[in-house]
Amino acid sequence: MGKKGLLSARDFSSLSIKDLLEAREAYHVHLAHLDSVVATAIGRYRIRRGDPDAESPGAPAPSRSTEPRTLSNTVVRHWSWPCVLVFVEEWMTPEQLAHLPEQMVPPLLYLPDGRVVPTCVILAERQQREPAPLRTLAFTSGLVGGGYPALTDVQGRQHLGTFGCLVTDGDSIHALTNRHVVGEPGREVHTLIQGQRRRVGVSHERQVGKRPFSQVYPGWPGSRTYSNLDAGLVRLDDVSGWTAQVFGMGELGPLVDLNGDTLSLDLIGCFVRAFGGASGPLEGEIHALFYRYRSLGGFDYVADLMIGPRQGRGPLPTRPGDSGTLWFFEPRHAPDERAALPTGARARQWRPIALQWGGHRLMTPGGGETYAFALATSLSSICRALDVELVRDWDIGLSEYWGKVGHYKVGITACGLVSNRRLAHLMTANADRISVGDEAIAQGELPGAGTTHFVALADVADLVWRTTRKRDAINHFADMDQPGQGRFAGKTLLELWRTDPSTRSPAVWREFYESIGVKQNSGHGALPFRVWQIHEAMVGFAQRQQVAEFLCAAGLLAHYVGDACQPLHVSFLHHGRPDHADEQDVHAVYETKMLDLRAAELISGVNTRVKGVHVTDTIRGGAAAADAVVKLMQATFDTLPPLEVVEAYNAQTGRQRIPHMWEVLGERTCDCMARGALCLAMLWESAWREGGGTKIPAHLLGPVEPQTLRVLYSDPTFLPSNWLRDLVFQNEAPPPRTTRRERTPTRGGTRGGGARKVARHTTRR
Repeated sequence: MGKKGLLSARDFSSLSIKDLLEAREAYHVHLAHLDSVVATAIGRYRIRRGDPDAESPGAPAPSRSTEPRTLSNTVVRHWSWPCVLVFVEEWMTPEQLAHLPEQMVPPLLYLPDGRVVPTCVILAERQQREPAPLRTLAFTSGLVGGGYPALTDVQGRQHLGTFGCLVTDGDSIHALTNRHVVGEPGREVHTLIQGQRRRVGVSHERQVGKRPFSQVYPGWPGSRTYSNLDAGLVRLDDVSGWTAQVFGMGELGPLVDLNGDTLSLDLIGCFVRAFGGASGPLEGEIHALFYRYRSLGGFDYVADLMIGPRQGRGPLPTRPGDSGTLWFFEPRHAPDERAALPTGARARQWRPIALQWGGHRLMTPGGGETYAFALATSLSSICRALDVELVRDWDIGLSEYWGKVGHYKVGITACGLVSNRRLAHLMTANADRISVGDEAIAQGELPGAGTTHFVALADVADLVWRTTRKRDAINHFADMDQPGQGRFAGKTLLELWRTDPSTRSPAVWREFYESIGVKQNSGHGALPFRVWQIHEAMVGFAQRQQVAEFLCAAGLLAHYVGDACQPLHVSFLHHGRPDHADEQDVHAVYETKMLDLRAAELISGVNTRVKGVHVTDTIRGGAAAADAVVKLMQATFDTLPPLEVVEAYNAQTGRQRIPHMWEVLGERTCDCMARGALCLAMLWESAWREGGGTKIPAHLLGPVEPQTLRVLYSDPTFLPSNWLRDLVFQNEAPPPRTTRRERTPTRGGTRGGGARKVARHTTRR
């Protein structure tokens, strides 16, 4: 690697990011006083292309070379050592250093405990240029999204940036870009559509600039270092004109979560791509981490990622106006995957990793080739600082939650299972309001997310409320198999509910979550209490003969009962085992991709299980409704233990994964879904009878206008979504009251011990 003497006798491959940061911190004063040093970063040793070890790790060390090491004549290989990168504006020869030894960058950095960290010196003269004039930008679509230009007017001049993506704070949807792009709160922000400026919103007061590095990355050295987050929000005037897709990229996949536990030097050399509002398509590579771009007043300022051109490719054409651009991780095999997609298959999703906020231009010796670099901040750090969540499914025709196929199949099936003649007439007449038919489900003709059009009720909780009601997120899950701590030591919520009725209250559940270290309200899953709340509301609507309200609540209830019969929604293994990052996609693969591809078989399987069945069992009261859905969760665990879903996911890779998962899990998934539809129909029937719905005149039980239902579910006071701490019920923990025994499908049997098997693998989420 261009190393001699001491360097050739050492192996630095085990050095970590923390080691490199501590070495840079220890030698900061020394490096800062060297006249030629302009910046530092951490990364991997760059090998001259002409050196023997550029092609083989076992090649002999090259002879001493006086050729400057630059970004254009070097490469990074997987055998490159971890090191501190030192950028200098002047390359000094051995003769020059003999006269000025104090200006030499030390090849090794020694730490007090004996650790030794190598340095890699790179010649790169920073070039300052005036921003190029704004060129003509052509964005033809009327649907705005990430990648579109963000325009503001400041002191008589037009400033140009780029919208990164959509995020939500639970109350509203916002566009995310840089703070320096949107400026002070209340400033108007525009974009370009077909060459014409169009206002899209105003700068929001929620912004973040520089944060102490130790706050962003706790436990890592950097006491006098600031991390530049530079993020700001635009409160949108009309979200209906926006899409979560990024122009030139497409659909967003799961966020790449970079933090002190997940960051590693494996990021060096990873391919990334983006679409800049000024530059268009951008293909880059991560060259370094924590690029120290400025030192001022005794403090240092760093960028999380330094993104440059790909090795062997042309320059990275980023330019002023790309601030706010969202960068995406690109697996090196992505082109092959794309080429192999069968006709009609969904295009790949791109996982966002960082938000660009600036750049540097580094010029090679002699004023020759100029290299542009993008400086970017981890998107996960920005979302944490702003307390927002990424919006991935707004007006793109898909949802990434418990698949639409699952929710709509549970809803449409339940419509045909009720017994009361009048209720059956109401649900049948409005089946297309509650859900969509089997044929549409099989063909993938399912509603898209949005607030300006009617969405079938069974998936409103995902397609609408996930972006308009942040607090509703807790109603979609409950980790029933997670063992507690303290006075709940060794007991799960499922066991507590079954054995101690006094624990069936929001207050006790909050205490349980806090016992396992879940302090944030958004982590306090409350699914059974949401069913309790909606059941009581449905009884009241029936008593007051409010048919539209009853129907709307019944359709919305379908979503939560659907969640309760999905094993990964009621388990702490929702995204795989907590210590297995490679399992995080199990949720989406099982409940969305698998069901999408096997929709016809799923429909047939569920229909076979409920053929000729109508519910006759009923319960009374919201507490009994919550108890019924917890029993549904227990039956789901018994039939399909969550750990077995994870194991099936791990058993195969690539194209063989989903066929294998369906072979192992398909029949039992049909069992769970059929049981969920029967439970939902039973809850409808129970609320209808308890509220006296049987007395509602028949002429009131016809189709309800979709617009009437949309107005209801768009009202935040209709079945309000609350944190667990804000829920209060009367008679919170009475003994469950059942008038007749619940009937469930018998096909497929049960698998005892599932919950106990999972519990042995539990850890804090």
